[in-house]
Amino acid sequence: MTQYFDAMPRDFLAVATPGAGKTTFALSVAAELLGRRQVDRITIVAPTEHLKLQWAEAAATAGIPIDPAYAAGKGKTSQDYLGIAVTYAGVGVNPLALRIRTERFRTLVILDEIHHAGDALSWGEGVREAFEPAHRRLALTGTPFRSDINPIPFVTYAPGPDGVPRSVADYTYGYAEALADRVVRPVMFMAYSGELQWRTRAGDEVAARLGEPLTKDLTAQALRTALDPEGSWIPSVLSAADMRLSEVRRHVPDAGAMVIASDQDAARAYARTLKSLTGETPALVLSDEKGASKKISEFAAGDSRWMVAVRMVSEGVDVPRLAVGVYATTVSTPLFFAQAVGRFVRARARGESASVFLPSVPSLLQYAAELEVARDHVLQRKVSDEGDLFAAEDDLLARAQAGEAASAELEAVPFEALGSQAHFDRVLFDGAEFGHEGEVHVGSEEEMDFLGIPGLLEPDQMRELLAQRQSDRRAKRPARPDPEPREVATHEQLALLRRELNGLVAAWHHRTGQAHGITHAALRKECGGPAAAVATADVLRKRIDRLREWASRAS
Repeated sequence: MTQYFDAMPRDFLAVATPGAGKTTFALSVAAELLGRRQVDRITIVAPTEHLKLQWAEAAATAGIPIDPAYAAGKGKTSQDYLGIAVTYAGVGVNPLALRIRTERFRTLVILDEIHHAGDALSWGEGVREAFEPAHRRLALTGTPFRSDINPIPFVTYAPGPDGVPRSVADYTYGYAEALADRVVRPVMFMAYSGELQWRTRAGDEVAARLGEPLTKDLTAQALRTALDPEGSWIPSVLSAADMRLSEVRRHVPDAGAMVIASDQDAARAYARTLKSLTGETPALVLSDEKGASKKISEFAAGDSRWMVAVRMVSEGVDVPRLAVGVYATTVSTPLFFAQAVGRFVRARARGESASVFLPSVPSLLQYAAELEVARDHVLQRKVSDEGDLFAAEDDLLARAQAGEAASAELEAVPFEALGSQAHFDRVLFDGAEFGHEGEVHVGSEEEMDFLGIPGLLEPDQMRELLAQRQSDRRAKRPARPDPEPREVATHEQLALLRRELNGLVAAWHHRTGQAHGITHAALRKECGGPAAAVATADVLRKRIDRLREWASRAS
């Protein structure tokens, strides 16, 4: 607030983690500008219809009456209102009508989750046309910016140290800062792997373990097989998540949980599974059904256990009592992942934590490990002969792995799921990994070591307890006789080396604060070779030894 009113800029971009209070900040600015008579009207642009209502309700508490039902076609609204709320899609349909309104009054435009202005070409053009004459523009976002190279309207870009244009925020408040200030909850990620079988379009039957190195297509098919409602993976993970919710509700009686599904058919099937597991009908939120916003509001105000949604609750929707989540969607972009996790981090009381259950897919595990890393919108990648020799290759790989738009989904690949079994894999917390060696079955004591962690713990207490439970379980194991020497298969050897390397990188992150990706890149530069997922055993050993050297020099 101080920075804004000291500078009084026409454009201001605030980047803050979900749950940090962007809505409160924006409405406080709006109220102050109205009080100073520096603006006459407010226009709020939100991603969804439900968020229009949420903004109007929040604005009412700040003394600013907002019309959430405004339609650009009619052009007018009651004089009782000081502003309107519209969606980006609505702006794209009729930007001229909104431009005329913007020109008639000294208008403050609040652009909520502004990265959506690039979801469609017409949306970005519409936002620029409609609000170019605005007296003030306040842009907000709480997640990593888009993965494409389309500039976002009213966002400033400047070359970074590598010469690549990046978005420039006027104020940034990341998840790590908010966690240190106890503004948001710490998140414990419960990762589940498992054995999967499916049949391809060509009639071939494929068996794989979720989380193993696979091609992009096979990874997508493995994930869809795991999320198939007819298999055993989803019921096992939902049952584990419900056990975790019961533990959390011992300390936080109104704690709720949510499943984020890929599509409406899956959402309905997951709701049926939850009803059979819990005996309680969950709230089912489908965006094209009338009353969806009312269902969300009722769930937020109530104390029922579960809600199942497709996309409507992925971003911006405020349900502070959500403490347990199941990431059961094939959408695997960093943007959507951060939006989804943001639904569970809103803090209410000291000591509350969040638990998110997710498939052991490498990209999702990486996002979970790097939750605290701030990202800007990068317009392009500069490649030079003297610079990063792998830049072009990595850029193509990144584009292949991630969708080009904020709401991109993996393309459907024809296949038939044949069966799935879930196994507890590991816990990720604060960038570190915890778990038990070997295959851990659902419902076992080893799994309950982590599902039964108390629902009210400070981050330091959570970290200590996770390490202690892992250590206690290891100590209780009976001594095993030395096995007969055997030749280790190449794939087993590589898997062990990759796991050791990833564990050391996580430990280095805790010591230095350096992001996992940066550490891997530095090791790759010093030791040579391709990415760790396809590196040889010798290259992996070199990187492990090099990282141990760094640690010994730093200690």
